[in-house]
Amino acid sequence: MFHLKENHTTIKTEITAGMTTFLTMAYIVIVNPVILGAAGVPFDQVFLATIIAAAIGTLWMALAANYPIAIAPGMGLNAYFTSMVLGSNGAIDYVTAFAAVFVAGLIFVALSLTSMRKVLIEAIPENLKHAITAGIGLFIAFIGMRLSGLIVANEANLVGLGDLTSPPVALTLLGLLVTVIFMSLKIHGGIFYGMIVTGIVAFFTGQLKFEGGLMQLPSLPEGILVWNPIEAFQLVIQYGLYGVVFSFLLVTLFDTTGTMIGVAKQAGLMKNNKMPRMRQALLADSLAATAGAMVGTSPTSAYVESSAGVAAGGRTGLTSLTVAILFIIAAFFGPLVGALSNVAAITAPALIIVGSLMIGAVKQIDWEEFDEAFPAFLIVLAMPLTSSIATGIAFGFITYPLMKVFVGKGKSVHPILYIFAVLFVIQLLIAPH
Repeated sequence: MFHLKENHTTIKTEITAGMTTFLTMAYIVIVNPVILGAAGVPFDQVFLATIIAAAIGTLWMALAANYPIAIAPGMGLNAYFTSMVLGSNGAIDYVTAFAAVFVAGLIFVALSLTSMRKVLIEAIPENLKHAITAGIGLFIAFIGMRLSGLIVANEANLVGLGDLTSPPVALTLLGLLVTVIFMSLKIHGGIFYGMIVTGIVAFFTGQLKFEGGLMQLPSLPEGILVWNPIEAFQLVIQYGLYGVVFSFLLVTLFDTTGTMIGVAKQAGLMKNNKMPRMRQALLADSLAATAGAMVGTSPTSAYVESSAGVAAGGRTGLTSLTVAILFIIAAFFGPLVGALSNVAAITAPALIIVGSLMIGAVKQIDWEEFDEAFPAFLIVLAMPLTSSIATGIAFGFITYPLMKVFVGKGKSVHPILYIFAVLFVIQLLIAPH
């Protein structure tokens, strides 16, 4: 079913890769309820809604698209969701905000059923695709260093080196060293085994604690929050949430598109600069976003942490099927998943190492042609510095056609890039981001 031989992989490798991906992104089932909880959404509601959205999107990616890419509610959009509710001073409650997410999801499904998203990915210049891959690598490496405390806030320089003697940082460095050794020895699944070793050390040093039990039954205390498309559209019109829907659409579209390109290229799954089974893959996050909004979570996205599973050998939908099954199991192990997710040192080394693997894409960028190189450079630079894949892509999409016009190569640019350049200018200057 998953064409394992054709993709030069095995069941063991795929399951190990799925476990690796899950462990690097499991934090979302804890972080998402905490962030949306500030908007008044019950913790248990968001916890299970997060898992439902992740399971639906990732299962679709596994069974319909056969890609090792996991789907879950996106970081950043959940913070935007919360700020939108809190910033309305009571005018908008979280149910109304979920209606906007639901509408964006429905539009997203419609776009995914057409050829628009497929055309978009194929229209992106090759150099920008390489830059997206490299930028994502820097971004997730930065996330790993920041979450572990290796990098901290600094008043003078924005960021600075953390306390290397603190237990979390020391554990991260140990985990990084062990994992690097596994990788250097070409041990298949070295990233995953590095996590296991780090977790064992974390337990015996008292950093990994299992308080309040390991299991609890999942629940949706408020049931289905949004289900009627007509009512959802009426709420969007009533409260004038057009900009909100547009922002959700634009950011999710390019976060997911960029991540899919980056992960697919890393896995060697792009064929002649095209992504096979594109429509099936693009439907995964749009269906998950719609379903997630119905039960109470912010928009979903393809997860950059999927690259950790690819680095561990994942090449097919069996990897993402494993991730989906683990998310479903996690619904019954909230306290355990929370404990593991709270120890950043367990997953940070994986993110840093995967970043080093993905940054290699910069060697394929044409650095000799400035009108090709500079937009690619902006993408690579902006992603980690703005903590946003979409913003990095925006800078590249705006500068690329602009520079091509000034050097007399405007006709070589796909018309759709001009359209999105304008949309990105609007989104960056006017809409919240």
